[in-house]
Amino acid sequence: MKLQDLIPIKYPIIQGGMANIATGEFAAAVSNAGGLGLIASGGMDHIKIKEEIDKCRKLTDKPFGVNLMLMNPDVDAIAELLYEEKIAVITTGAGNPGKYLSRWKEQGSIVIPVVASVALAKKMVQLGADAIIAEGGESGGHVGDMTTMTLVPQVIAAVDVPVIAAGGIANGNQMAAAYALGACGVQVGTCLLVSEECPIHINYKNALLKAKDNGTTVTGRSQGAPVRILKNQMARQYLKLEKEGADKMELEKITLGGLRRAVFDGDVTTGSVMAGQVCGQLDEIRPIAEILEQLYNDAKARLDEISGSML
Repeated sequence: MKLQDLIPIKYPIIQGGMANIATGEFAAAVSNAGGLGLIASGGMDHIKIKEEIDKCRKLTDKPFGVNLMLMNPDVDAIAELLYEEKIAVITTGAGNPGKYLSRWKEQGSIVIPVVASVALAKKMVQLGADAIIAEGGESGGHVGDMTTMTLVPQVIAAVDVPVIAAGGIANGNQMAAAYALGACGVQVGTCLLVSEECPIHINYKNALLKAKDNGTTVTGRSQGAPVRILKNQMARQYLKLEKEGADKMELEKITLGGLRRAVFDGDVTTGSVMAGQVCGQLDEIRPIAEILEQLYNDAKARLDEISGSML
């Protein structure tokens, strides 16, 4: 099954639900460029999300969705809003959306949870998920332990719904690899951070462009909340305190408001600059339409090349 058979979009590409970044305007730009744009609920309450949904609808007539971060304190009100607004596609992360799923589906939403394990994927399908986004630990932000290469084929073998690959995908070869693993499409985030339309501070974009192949690290493992970010002063301080056995309160003092400082103020020294391991591949700021078109065309060319050769 093609992702386009499930969602009427030009390219089989979903934009990641990046908190404080994926606004209604940004989601509309992705959808207009041929992908599926998502409004991210992280850092917003239901009132703000309603405003972003309204903005998105004014800017595009293409399908778009909302990513519900289930740890959001306003999660119940947001979940009800998504039902009332008849959101076409709902992706979820950081929890179990089970108590909302049947209500969303009764009014026609396509529900696609993001998972980092086979067990969670199977549970989501049992609850009625229409598809699964299997996200490897190469991705930016909150991450799991398994890599995309190991997670995706195991999820595909375990469930009977379409699987979208996420984590470590920023060029055509990587997208082609996701298809070789059996995915029906991909979700990307980090490569869109350096798009012209992305609303992050220019300092954030420049930090990504300067990043090397080993430019990220994972903080928060000791707290059971691993997050992949660019290496900077804050990351080094956090990892040092983790190694010394600092408690949750002491560690939270360092990260509190860190993502907002990076996104809005351009603080890439003490801010939390979330990014995936593909950051070392980014070398220029381009329009979203150009990024998606090249990603798709290069993947198709690579798959055609592979199919015509002998291993």
